[in-house]
Amino acid sequence: MVDIAADFSGSMPEYYDTILGPAQLEAIAADLVRRLPVRPKGDVLELACGTGILTQRLRERVDTTFRLVATDLSEPMLAYARNKVKGKIDWRLADAAALPFKDDTFGVVVCALGVMFVPEKAKFFSEARRVLLEGGTLLFNTWDRLELNPHAQAAAAVMESMFPGDPEMQFTKIPYGFNDEPAIRRYLDEARLGDVRIDKVKIEVKAPSARSFATGQVRGTPRAALFEKRGVKLDEVVEKVADALTRVGGSEPFKCEAHTLVVQAKAL
Repeated sequence: MVDIAADFSGSMPEYYDTILGPAQLEAIAADLVRRLPVRPKGDVLELACGTGILTQRLRERVDTTFRLVATDLSEPMLAYARNKVKGKIDWRLADAAALPFKDDTFGVVVCALGVMFVPEKAKFFSEARRVLLEGGTLLFNTWDRLELNPHAQAAAAVMESMFPGDPEMQFTKIPYGFNDEPAIRRYLDEARLGDVRIDKVKIEVKAPSARSFATGQVRGTPRAALFEKRGVKLDEVVEKVADALTRVGGSEPFKCEAHTLVVQAKAL
């Protein structure tokens, strides 16, 4: 599997932020942040902050008397976010499965589309619970099933056609593989996180064109490293993905529905 932390480098954060951000991530962040109170139980910790799309909204939402700590495993993504997002934010390089914080430190732990990439899910939840104050909130979201996200299913079909049976290219499906509600509830229960609420949320993915969105899907994720490793030209992949996306949501503009799960739980 490609090393995600190492491969969000070069121009990748910019493609991620400027194309995938307005196309889908801004809407997802807006839905997530509205679920938090202006004055939470304590300071706020964001996991897997990426380029700071949710971070900016958190800083605008939460009263400035509360500390906001934004973390990511990728130094390039964190550097991009630090340079972009304004406001009082404590930026930290950190692994969500091994957090460098004391017990009972935060009133909220929040994560947008990050838990799917953590190999050891049980540690993600146990670490979130460890750093939460009793009664604190864990809030995160995850993509729903691949077949409910036609923009991703289209890209996945292209990857399979170009690299049939290639285990490394299964990275395409990883973001859409953590949405089994009973399994999520078991992880939460084992980590002493209760009062669980899981909402299904529909958003609209929209971009000026299928090609521009395809560019973000290819150049704004670690997939680019996989293609280059195989000597495949990125523009060739972009064109194939754009053609597949056009069949899903049109050429100019591109629009389609996408589906996520939003999960809230309390530290017991």
